[in-house]
Order: sequence, then C-alpha cells, then structure tokens
Amino acid sequence: MRVRRRAAGAVLGLLLLIGGCAAPAPSPAPDTAAFQAAADRRAAAVRAGDLADVPLGSWSYRVTDVRRDGDDRATARAELRYRLAGYDSGVVTGERALKLARRDGRWTVTSDRPARGAAQQLWEQGDVDVVRGKKSLVLGVGQDAARLRSVAAAADRAVPAVSAAWPEGLWSRRVVVFVPASLKEMGALLGEPAAGYRGIAAVTTGRVGGGPDGPADRVIVNPEAYAVLGEFGQRFVLAHETTHVATRAHTSADTPLWLSEGFADWVAYRGTSRAPAQAAPELRDAVRAGRTPVALPADGDFSFAADAEALARAYEGGWLACELIADRWGEAKLRALYRAAGARGAERALGEVLATTPEAFTAQWRGHLRERLG
Repeated sequence: MRVRRRAAGAVLGLLLLIGGCAAPAPSPAPDTAAFQAAADRRAAAVRAGDLADVPLGSWSYRVTDVRRDGDDRATARAELRYRLAGYDSGVVTGERALKLARRDGRWTVTSDRPARGAAQQLWEQGDVDVVRGKKSLVLGVGQDAARLRSVAAAADRAVPAVSAAWPEGLWSRRVVVFVPASLKEMGALLGEPAAGYRGIAAVTTGRVGGGPDGPADRVIVNPEAYAVLGEFGQRFVLAHETTHVATRAHTSADTPLWLSEGFADWVAYRGTSRAPAQAAPELRDAVRAGRTPVALPADGDFSFAADAEALARAYEGGWLACELIADRWGEAKLRALYRAAGARGAERALGEVLATTPEAFTAQWRGHLRERLG
C-alpha cells in the first residue's frame, strides 16, 4: 500500500490534463468553438505533466453555454468528464463554471470552479493524499496517512466479500473512496447540506442503472461518524457501500429501497457471527413489544431526515427480508430477484423469481421477524 501527497492545485491540474482518451464530445456550436478550443488547449498544456500516483485514465469537458462579459472576458458552463484508470468502468461527470480571458487574440481559461448548485471536487478542498490498496483507491484531504491506510484496508477486505456474494456482477472489482476533512466538506462533495449526513458514516454517489459503462461511483466517508465506529462497524460500512458500487448497473428507480439497502446489509453481515437480535435491536424491541411491522419498509422510511430509530428499523427490516429470501429460496434466487426487480419492478420480480405475491411475501417476512427476533 503506497501513500503519495499531491498538492490540490497539482491534482486539479492533472484532471485538466487528460482529454484524448475520453469519448468524443459533440462538436460545439460555432459561437462556442473558440471557448471549447481554449478548454482543449488547457487540457493539452497540462497533458505533458507527471501523473504521479493519481491514475487518471481520461479527462475532458464540453462547453455547453457561454456568457460574454465584454470583449475580453467570458464565463462558460461546461460538463466535466473524467475516469480513473483501473478503477472506473464509466466516467464521473460534473458541471463547471469556467472563467476565460482573451489574451493576444486568443481565449484562455483562467479559473475552473463548480457551477452554481454543483458539487465540489475533492481536490478543490485542499492537499490530497493518495493511498493505493490492493483493490481500492483512497483519496483524502486533511487526514493522516494511517487513517487513510486503515480505510484502504477495510475497502480491500470489502471487495472480495462483495464479489463472493455478487459473483455475476459486471463491475471493476475495485472501489474508490473519498475521505474529506470534515462533515462540512462531505456535504460540499455531495452538493447538499451537511447536517443531513451527521450520523451517516458513508454514502455512495452515482446514477443507478446504465450498465457496466454507466457513471462511476464514489464512496464518500463522513470522517466524524466513521471515526467513532469500531473495527467491525468500519468494515461493515465499507462492505455495505461497496455492494452499492457492485450492484449499481442492476439497480433502477424500480428497485425498492428495502431490497437495495437490505441486500447491501445482507452482504455486509454475510459470513459474520452477528445474530439478528444483536444486529437489529430497534426491530427486536418492536417485535417483542407486540409491534411487528405490518408492511415492508417503504422508500420514504429510508430518508436520512427520518427519526433515527425508525431509520434503523427500516434498514433492519430490509436486511431480514433479504435474509429470509436467502434462507428459504437460496442466495442465487436473491441475486436473481435483485436483477429482476431493477428491470421489471419488485411485484413482477417476486412472482417470476420466487413464485409469490407481495402480500404472501410480506406475511412470510412478518413471521420471519417474529421467529428471528421474538
């Protein structure tokens, strides 16, 4: 495992470096051609730089809109596209605001920042440390090398565990983890208020669906919540989030959260000795008090803004639903259900894969909760 410190400006420059390996961008309209050329020159100028320990495979951006600020100043909106070689099967995209100036009759990029409402990139938050694990790449800002190596070690253990539980999945079998300096910076990377993630140890970014060449994922760690977890908790979190990376191509808006979040927890618990009563304390207490849920968790139950105990019950309920399927129908059927639900919805998937109905499955799940937690 190697550690390399890169200056934030240097890493940003590296991202401005690669353009030739990216998918060809549509030709800009005539009125933006000069500004696109300026962006391409910037990329070409940095391309000769030393990539060092940051394995960038491609970088490009496409100018989509330009606002002139007089004869010699302009602001352009551009789509950023980059990929990490050996880690990303798809690209990461972001919206950027480019400041340009005309010098000696030619436009030059003078500033590259997130567009209004867009998320920051990690290298904009300070000096970036890079740790290469065997199956992971960890980039951190404001973190010591020992912590980043620990995150990489947990991610390295997560990847083969996830691959064993999801063997058919078409994914890179590598995971990229960002560790910002604080919860505030985590929110900036997500482009959302940080307060909503205060108790969340990590999240996975990316767009669902899209196949193996879909947008690349990033696991973003909340350094404050992650730090208070024990070794098991940290390993669990990285396994859960890595599962989302692995299953992303088969996850869609039709996949219910009880299945996607429950499957990620099922993978993270798979092969451990945690008993359901120990791993699902909130749902255990509810069942023992005679308050067994009458329905599977709804998508809204997984909101980070929800009551902490209700949120825990949602995750626990989803996990035990997946445990029920794996125990009664087998792990292969659980994976098949996941793929079918993403393609055709949960109701059809339950019928096609498990030969059951949502009502019958819910009744079985409620019985499973009483059996395992009562």
